[in-house]
Amino acid sequence: MKGTLRIFFTGMLVSFLGTLPLGTLNIAAMQIAIAESVKNAMLFSLGALTAEMVYVRISLVAMDWVRKQKKIFKLLEWLTLAIVLALAIASFIAASSPHQDKNIILNNDLPSFLLGLTMGAINPMQIPFWFGWSTVLLTRKVLLPNKNHYNFYTVGIGIGTLIGNSLFIFGGRLVAAKIQNNQSIVNYTIAGIFFLTALIQMWRMFVNKKDVNNKIEEAEHRQTT
Repeated sequence: MKGTLRIFFTGMLVSFLGTLPLGTLNIAAMQIAIAESVKNAMLFSLGALTAEMVYVRISLVAMDWVRKQKKIFKLLEWLTLAIVLALAIASFIAASSPHQDKNIILNNDLPSFLLGLTMGAINPMQIPFWFGWSTVLLTRKVLLPNKNHYNFYTVGIGIGTLIGNSLFIFGGRLVAAKIQNNQSIVNYTIAGIFFLTALIQMWRMFVNKKDVNNKIEEAEHRQTT
């Protein structure tokens, strides 16, 4: 029992810290909280973390299969870049429009949970992140290759992500309440964050040239050394 609690809290802590840097999903959750409600933002986050937990579970039981999906990961990486750029442009448009408080990408009829699930599913950056951490924890025998450990680890990851996203959701609402008479400032700020995220993604792809496949290979190398 001690080992399962340890891996639960390890997964939760790593996930929480990994959620704190600015990214597509936590900023989108914040924007939904500001423009709609905390409930919808939480549902969006639950959808996104569900996709993350599925990715983690698959990577744990099918590491050899994950390593071979290079073309899929490359496609998802380009798709992520396109979505972040679209979110940035749509947020700029929303900021410049006096009658629009949310970008047109997030402003759709898709239920918040399904929107989060979809955006989480096409975000490939979580794959090498968790592939690397799972490899390290397995190597150090903190995470043991059994169903009980895998389940506690995955649930801990989901809770850690939810806590991290909650900081953006409630923090965003707090900031929005202070400048509620100038929604365009919020939208311009969010647009700028999305644009910065897109620049970081392009830097990784074209300058640093470390895509998802490179990071997975690095994780494999660490496992053998």
